[in-house]
Amino acid sequence: MGRKIFRFCFSIYGFSVFLLLMLLLLPLFIWAFLEKPIKGGNLIYKISRFWADAFFFLTAIRHWNIYQEAYDKNEEYIFVSNHISYLDIPMMMKVVRGQHMRILGKAEMNKIPIFGHIYKRGAVTVDRENSAARSKSVQHLIAFIHKKISVFICPEGTFNMTHKPLKSFYDGAFRIAIETQKPILPILFLDTYDRLNYKSIFSLNPGKCRGIYLSKTSTEGLTGKDVPMLKEKIFKQMEEALIKYRASWISD
Repeated sequence: MGRKIFRFCFSIYGFSVFLLLMLLLLPLFIWAFLEKPIKGGNLIYKISRFWADAFFFLTAIRHWNIYQEAYDKNEEYIFVSNHISYLDIPMMMKVVRGQHMRILGKAEMNKIPIFGHIYKRGAVTVDRENSAARSKSVQHLIAFIHKKISVFICPEGTFNMTHKPLKSFYDGAFRIAIETQKPILPILFLDTYDRLNYKSIFSLNPGKCRGIYLSKTSTEGLTGKDVPMLKEKIFKQMEEALIKYRASWISD
């Protein structure tokens, strides 16, 4: 009972910090909106990274990255990660630094007051129930890749509530990677489930929050026929690593 009360009170504090930071940074976001789309979008990510840094610091969430191998920040990637918590979005801001990127996000996020407008400008949003909308979003992301901007996609689409390492993947990330011939670089979010559980928005608590960079996979020479193979390969790579690192949501 004591732990539940602490998490509830800490969540109220965390939401207050989140809202206060958003209001303080709102003039900068408005400035970014007035810029041209590409420059404005890049500015939004710079501001959002500061936002994430401040939020993690003020809520005593300690982030660090673990790298299985070095990677070149001057190269464009299709970043993919597991999706297990509301904290995954600020984690995206924390793990990818020193390069431009765009996130593929859920259209429902656009409905959040104030934050939704920021999210819509900075992310490529998609209604995953609409095949035409999914196709249009893929084309938008491909256009960003051609402008030397990496993309970040959660191929599970929605929260993994299965208590397995991962839920099934959509094809989009792998089609984009093959069409643009850019490497896929998986990143695991190991602790966001423990810091803010998808079961309750009142479960925020301080602690570690690791990002695990796995080895990249080249897509050079692959064609559309290779999408199933590539999807299965990345799924197994991420699944095995989540089991190895003993992700806390996994149960028999």
